Formats: sequence, structure tokens, C-alpha cells
Amino acid sequence: METIENEVGKPVKKRKWKKITLIVLGVLLVIGSILFFIVNAFINRSLAQTEGTIELPALREEVTVITDENGVPHIKAENAHDLYLAQGFIQAQSRMFQMELSRRQASGTLSEVVGEAVVDQDKYFRTLGLRRAAKQSYAVYSDEDKQILQWFSDGINAYISQAKANNSLPVEFMLMGTVPNKWTPIDSLTIGKYMAFDLGGHWERQAFNYYVRNNFTKEKAYELFPGYPENKPTIIDEAEVDIAESFAKAVIPHTFNGSNNWVVSGKKTQSGMPLLANDPHLGLATPSIWYQMHLESPEVNVSGVIFAGVPGIILGHNERIAWGVTNTGPDVQQLYLEKRNPDNPQEFLYEGEWEKAKVVEEPIHVKNGDTIEYEVVVTRHGPVISEFANESAQDTVLSLQWTALEPTTELAAILDINRASNWKEFEKALENFLVPAQNFVFASKDGTIAYKANGKIPIYKNGDDALLPLKGWQKENDWKGFIPFDELPTVINPEKGFIATANNKIIGDEYPYHISNVWAQPYRYERITEVLEAGADLTVKDMMALQMDQTNLQAREFVPIFMEALEGVELSQTAEQAVKLLKNWNFKDSVDSPQPLVFHRWMEEIEAILYEDAIPEDVMDLFGGKGQTTDKILRQGNESVWIQDNGGMQTVLHQALQQALQPLTEVYGNDMTSWEWGNYHKVQFYHPLSAISPVLEFFFNREDPIPVGGSSVTPMAASYDPETGIVDHGASWRFVIDAKNMKTGYHIVGPGQAGHFKSEWYHDQMDDWVEGNYHMTITDGMEGAKLQLTP
Repeated sequence: METIENEVGKPVKKRKWKKITLIVLGVLLVIGSILFFIVNAFINRSLAQTEGTIELPALREEVTVITDENGVPHIKAENAHDLYLAQGFIQAQSRMFQMELSRRQASGTLSEVVGEAVVDQDKYFRTLGLRRAAKQSYAVYSDEDKQILQWFSDGINAYISQAKANNSLPVEFMLMGTVPNKWTPIDSLTIGKYMAFDLGGHWERQAFNYYVRNNFTKEKAYELFPGYPENKPTIIDEAEVDIAESFAKAVIPHTFNGSNNWVVSGKKTQSGMPLLANDPHLGLATPSIWYQMHLESPEVNVSGVIFAGVPGIILGHNERIAWGVTNTGPDVQQLYLEKRNPDNPQEFLYEGEWEKAKVVEEPIHVKNGDTIEYEVVVTRHGPVISEFANESAQDTVLSLQWTALEPTTELAAILDINRASNWKEFEKALENFLVPAQNFVFASKDGTIAYKANGKIPIYKNGDDALLPLKGWQKENDWKGFIPFDELPTVINPEKGFIATANNKIIGDEYPYHISNVWAQPYRYERITEVLEAGADLTVKDMMALQMDQTNLQAREFVPIFMEALEGVELSQTAEQAVKLLKNWNFKDSVDSPQPLVFHRWMEEIEAILYEDAIPEDVMDLFGGKGQTTDKILRQGNESVWIQDNGGMQTVLHQALQQALQPLTEVYGNDMTSWEWGNYHKVQFYHPLSAISPVLEFFFNREDPIPVGGSSVTPMAASYDPETGIVDHGASWRFVIDAKNMKTGYHIVGPGQAGHFKSEWYHDQMDDWVEGNYHMTITDGMEGAKLQLTP
């Protein structure tokens, strides 16, 4: 028999060697299986418990939690204390890691667990002071509201204590090398302030306007302003601030943060009762920004969604009313140029006197690094934000005044809304909802439909004042108070039979107060009203179809204009094919059509030609509402100085079309009829840790990106990263309800309810999000897994 030599040169029979190899492989397989079993068992320990019994000693009575087939917990308690304690516990079971990241991001403490990479981000949020504002807000809440916040926190802390004792925290905590600290009411309020940050900004556009006004001719600068102000603001020659350097590392909310909502009177519906629809547009990620819940006690029976880490239900319905919101987008942030005393950097000029600023110590603890001794300087207007990323001794700096940095009481409003039974009670509750300013639509079982643009909106002496940073040393530039609550835009039971909003301009010239200079492009709103005006005998299914509508009214407006401008131009064979396709387009951003791919890439190249060489990349990040400005320039055509400087309308369009088509043909081939929007435009809900390694990406992202229709200008909002085509922004929650049956709502929470990657509800709504498959949630007679929380 053949032999081989072993390590010491002694012969070993080949058969025996094979046997040894098989034994070793068998042992390794067993060890691997055991390790897999151990790891799997460890990971499974952190899955949310939905059946059986859990003891919570802080409870006063037993609480029942039914988790339905879509992962929605229905919590039934005998008193408010137990209801909110249970809500905190159940949220933490499913979303504790998300809650931890949320409070750290908003508080500026991510460096403690991530390290040096996020120091600048922490500096920015420490400078803004969302947590400081949350502490000030807590002080003005009623004792009853503070008690609810504490009960909710007690529930979260009960979960944290049990998970630490059982070694069952989500695996993400192990990967980050941390454990959650005790939850406090301030954490919940800080997360609320973060949502105001995500939805309430416009200081970036003021900074951008300041830059272009200082770097271009008046004519060219004002063309980039949102509208042509009658009283054109003047350049502040004596106060130069380097915008690009000051804000290069600022955290800028997504340009397309917005939403759709509408409410339809019973005279236009099949049921004879109002229909309400809402789909807030926010960042798309795993887990969802929303957590759907149903809360029931003797005082309240409310269903809908809430931000993980916050008590109550912020959007949804109870047995009598339903409501939804979109972002109003008012000018609630104002940059002020502040003159610093050259002899004392902590003093700033105001009405001819040097005024001492407040200095706040904000030490930043860095994982595996030294603590950074960081100071925030706060003037009478607000924190100095132009120096957060670099030390400076400039004599002029920029501070930020913002309504969200003042004490506000949104949680009180949410809790009162949850208990409201009619428009009068609902509107009364809105008096406490101050930031962010939102467009609320309302429907009730008594047939009322209504709308209010609600929030704390500053009064400007002149709307043009909100276009640029103002001189902080002059009292005349201070806000003149706030629009009185009773004078905020309000509509009740309009004759046309519906009310809709989509971040569009909400007031006409007759309204006595300034709201905003920058509104969303009107296309979503126009399409929604087009459908609702024509509709009769409307149903829940019609509302769902409208939320999924992919009609592109921007293309319907501009494609004919582009075709006319290109007449007589000698086009390449590829461009001819593109033009022919666009002429025969139904103007729907359908997933399987080539035209959306051509049109959207064409628009991107038009913007590149207009702005890329003229405006630095860092400054472009501050160009909020850029699409609105581009539309305006294209409507002006050859009258626009930006068009003129780039060779005229025909030249711009022709060059942009060529630039768009070349890379498309390289990727998708010469046969344009085979191109599909969905080959490029795909959705993925990324987990925050998935980018660390391919292994984590495999586990946390679960699914491949899915081709999807729609775009940023269609009612089915699906904004994407131009570099990758990945949809990262859109309807974070979809909701429809018929007031005839207030016990039943229809929802989509993409990508799913659970935060645990092994849960059946982790990514189970991804396809539903793409296809528009809603799940029904009822508030009576629920079936599902039953969990008893016992004292």
C-alpha cells in the first residue's frame, strides 16, 4: 500500500491519513456546529419576547400585549401608569439599539462609543444644544406629563436591567463594545428635538444666499434666490464670513424631508365619511424611524406610529378622530452676523454695547482617545455655529436663533391629541405643539375635515429679511414675536371637499405674515389635487393608489419645452432615440420604463452644467431647494443669466443630454428600449452597522436592493443617491383610514417593525413598500401572540 511520510519522516499509510483527515474534519464540523448553535442561541436571546409571561415589579396591575401578524404590539393596561411603562418596555425590546443611537446622535455623544470619526458631528450637535433645549423644555412640562415621561423611562430601564442580567442585549451593543445607560425623560425629549432638527431647517439656504451674494453679480446671485425679492437685500461688506470653511462639516438634513397628506370630505367618498391619508417622507433605513403601536387603557384607545424612544402616538387615529402631518417648512431659523469684541472673545456687540455671551462647557469623551474640552459660545440670539469645526478668532461670526432651541411642549400636545374626540379638542391640543411647524390634516367621525399649519413661526418685519444672515448688533433685526395661534393658516370643511398638502406653498399674497421663502417643488401637490378634484365615490383603495402614484408632472411640464428648444439641432443617433422615447412617454416614473432614466439623468446634467464649475462642492451642500431654483431658471430659458453664461438654452440642453446618455449607454447598452428605470433606481433599507464589514452587511441588510418606481417629484416619493441610484428617502410610513370605521387603519412601515435581524418582522415589508401592499391594523378583537406583563 502506498505510504506518505509524517512530520518526523516516519511512513504513514495513505488510508490511515485519510481516516485522520476525516476525523479532524468531523471534529471541526462538530465544533463549528456547536459554535454556530452557541452564537445562534446567544443572538436569539435578544429577540423580543411576544408570548408567555414577563414579570415587571413596577407594574400595578397585569398588562396584556397582543402582537399581531405584522409585528404590531397592542398594549392593553388598566391605568395610565402601566400603559406607558409597558410601552417603554415593549419599544425597548424591539428597538433598544436604535434608541441608543438616536439619543447619542441628538445629544452629541456618539464619540463615546464610535470614536474619533464622529467627533465633528458631536461638536455640531453639542453646539446646537438639542439636549440643552430638551432640559429647558422638561422644566416647563406639567407634573402629569413629567410623570408619563418617567413611567415610560421606567419601562425602558426595566428592559435594560433584565437584558443586562440575562446577557440578552441586542448583538449590536456587543459589536460596538458598549451597553446602554439608564434612560431618562430628557433622552425622550432630546429625540423629539432631533426631529425638529430633521424637519425645521433653513439656515443653510441663508448661508448659501450669503455666499452667492458675495461671490456673484447681483443679477446672477438674485437668480439663485428663492424668488425675486422686491426689496433686494444688500451685501454686508464690513462683515465677511467664509461660508465654505465655516460649514464644511455641518450636518445638513436631507433636502427632500417632507411628506404628503390629504383629507377628503364624505361628499366625495363612497362611504359618505371622510378619508384621510398620510405618508411622511424621511430617511429610509433599518430599522424604520417609526414604530407602529396600539395603546389602550380606560383613558385612551389610540393606534398609529411613534418615534422609538418617545411615549404616546404621534400620528394615527383613535376611535373618533384621525390625523396626519407634513412639514410646513417655515423660516424658523435665523443666522445672525455677530461682531466680536477684539479684546474679549466672549463679548459681542448689541445696540452699541459689548454684551457678554454665555459659555457652555461641553466636554466630549472619545472612545480610545482623550477627552476634548469643548466650549459652546451662546449669544443673545443663540449658539455660534460658524466655528464648531475649527478654532477661530474672527471678529465676525455667525450665530443661530431657532425656535427649537427654546422650551417647547410637543409631548403634551401628543398626549392630548391621543385623547381628543373632535376638532375643537384637537385644535386645543395643538397649542402645545410648537416645533417643528407642521401641516396637520384632520378627519373625525362626525364628518369634519380640517387643516392647520401649526407651530411657532417667527414674525419678520419683512419676508426678505429671512433670505440672508442679519446684523445681530442691531435690535431692529430681532424677531417681532410669533404668529398668533388663532391666526395660523386654518381650513375647516372647505367647499371643494378636500384638503391636501405636500410641502407646497400654503398661503397666498393676502396672508399678513411671512411663512417661508422656500417651498417644495409643486409637482406632488399638483398631482394629488388633480386626482382628488376629479375623484368621486373615493375609497381607501383609491387613497392607496394615490400614495403609490408615479406620475411625474415635472416631466410633463418640461419635456415639451426641451423638445421645442432642441428643434433644428443635429442630434446623434443615440440622442434621436432618446428624444423619440420622451415624445412618446406617459410621464410616469415606472420601474420598467426607460424614459425616467433618461429624463432624471438629463436634469442632473443640466444642474451640473449650470452650477458645478461656479459653486464649490461644500457650498452646494447648503443649496437647499436647488430643484425649485433650477425649475425657475429653465422656465426663464434664454432670459436667465445662468443659461446665457453657459451658451443659451439650446446649448445647455443639448450638452446635458449628451452627457447624460454617454454613461447610460456604456452601462445599459445601445438599445434604449431595453433600459429600465429600476435597473438604476432601487431601494435598500441599510442598517447603520452594515457598512462596517461584508459579514455584517450580509446579516443586517438581508435583501438585495429592489427595483422601484417613483422619484422625488412623484406622489410616490422615492428620492435617491445620484451616485448609486439607491433610494434612501421616501415614505417612511404610509397610512390610510376611512372615518366610517375608525377601528381599522391601513399601514406600511418599511422595511418592517422589528429591529432584530432574526425577527420575522425585520424586513418583511420591503416588498410591500415597493408594491403598495398595506396591512390592516384593528383596535378591537386583535389576534396574535399573547404576552402577559405581570407585577
